[in-house]
Amino acid sequence: MSETSIYLDNNATTRPAPECVAAMMACLQMHYGNPSSKHRLGEAAKMEVIAARARLAALLGASPAEIVFTSGGTESIQQAIRGALALAADKRRVVTSAVEHPATLLLLEHLEAQGLEVIRLPVDRQGRLDLAMLDAALTPDTGLLSLMWANNETGVLFPIAEAAALAASRGVLFHCDAVQAVGKLPIDLRLVPLDFLSLSGHKLHGPKGIGALFVRKGRKLPPLLLGHQERGRRGSTENVVGIVGLGVAAELAAEHLASGIDAVARLRDRLESRLLAALPGASVNGAGAPRVAGTSSFNLGNVEAELVLDKLDRAGVCASAGAACSAGGTEPSHVLTAMGLGKEGALATLRFSLSRYTTVAEVDAVCGLLPGIVRSLLAEAA
Repeated sequence: MSETSIYLDNNATTRPAPECVAAMMACLQMHYGNPSSKHRLGEAAKMEVIAARARLAALLGASPAEIVFTSGGTESIQQAIRGALALAADKRRVVTSAVEHPATLLLLEHLEAQGLEVIRLPVDRQGRLDLAMLDAALTPDTGLLSLMWANNETGVLFPIAEAAALAASRGVLFHCDAVQAVGKLPIDLRLVPLDFLSLSGHKLHGPKGIGALFVRKGRKLPPLLLGHQERGRRGSTENVVGIVGLGVAAELAAEHLASGIDAVARLRDRLESRLLAALPGASVNGAGAPRVAGTSSFNLGNVEAELVLDKLDRAGVCASAGAACSAGGTEPSHVLTAMGLGKEGALATLRFSLSRYTTVAEVDAVCGLLPGIVRSLLAEAA
């Protein structure tokens, strides 16, 4: 294996920003008190949590009181969906899409077995949602709409502002899985009337094991974990170190967004254009739809992605065949099959996900390496 590592799997997890690591190390050494304790160490830890909450709220265009810290995206999604259904207990219908993250789909499948009606809206071949179809699905007995902002496999963006307006006009609670969107595109929840939004720290150069749930002021969302912490909305002693890291990551993300996200998009476009030119028969899934800047779902045509990934890994390039949560299986991606790809096409897809730390040299190195790997595999199969 090459000693040099080119990391293009940022949708699976990101490298923690050096500033986050430094802040977390300092917190471990100096602010190790319990935020619920009334002595000076406890108060110091509490102040760290308060500061981080304010940083994250600023990134989202929210108020600090609307931020609930959790263990990550999955817990946030669970609390939002279960809690929303408890708030709308007389309505046993949920509308979602066929391409959501398994954290959402598996929970809804579990609840469906208990009698919940689940409507999974289809997408077109570019991964786009039909707003007219969504509008028709929001019937009077619908208690919740749950949609992702940016798809974790293709990067395709759903029209969340429009969906939120539709849900609000029908009196339907709306949860957005923004795990792949926060820190990658501007979000101002003062302008988007959704009720709940989930996010995860390790997707925006923060640490693993920390996430957050935005709960719109006035929504009394029941907790998953009972306890007095987080104003009774999430029990358990706060993960102060993780919260500090997330707060710094949020502040850095805000600075990155203020300077523009065009650089990451240009790198993605450079990667795609050069590979498409070098690989006849290749294509980009979702290329005709709005996408988050750093994600490329690249279809190789008739070459199995797992074989390519193994050779890339040996050469020091980290990428994936789709969602890391389902990596290692031989079943095709539910996202790609929902977009109309057959099994062979789905299994011939690589996912490259870039970040603000990705360089031109790294992109060019992959563009120089991948065509040779594909040609060698085609020659072996001939």
